[in-house]
Amino acid sequence: MPTSTLTTRGQTTIPKPIREALGLQPGDRVEFILHGDRVLLRRAGADLSALDGMLDRSGQEPVSTGEMDNAIGTAISEGPSASRTGTEAKTEDDHDRN
Repeated sequence: MPTSTLTTRGQTTIPKPIREALGLQPGDRVEFILHGDRVLLRRAGADLSALDGMLDRSGQEPVSTGEMDNAIGTAISEGPSASRTGTEAKTEDDHDRN
C-alpha cells in the first residue's frame, strides 16, 4: 500500500501509482471526502460555474429531442466542412496521395 508523509505545511505527495490510476496531471484538482476515519481521494469534477450562461436560451422556444436528433444526424451526414473547421476537408483520396 503506497504511503506519503505530511509536511509541516500540511502538504503531501500523492504516490505515483495513485496519480496514474486516477489519471492525475500537474495542476489537476482533487477532492477529499471524509468517511468516518477514512478519506476518499478522487479527481475533482469540472468547475461548472465556468459554464454559467453558456446554455442560456432566455426568450427562445425549447428545442425538442427530435429536433436535436435531426440536427445531429444532419451534421454527421454532412461530415467536416470548411466552414466549421477553418480548413478544407480531405477525402480518403487526398490522404492516399500524401
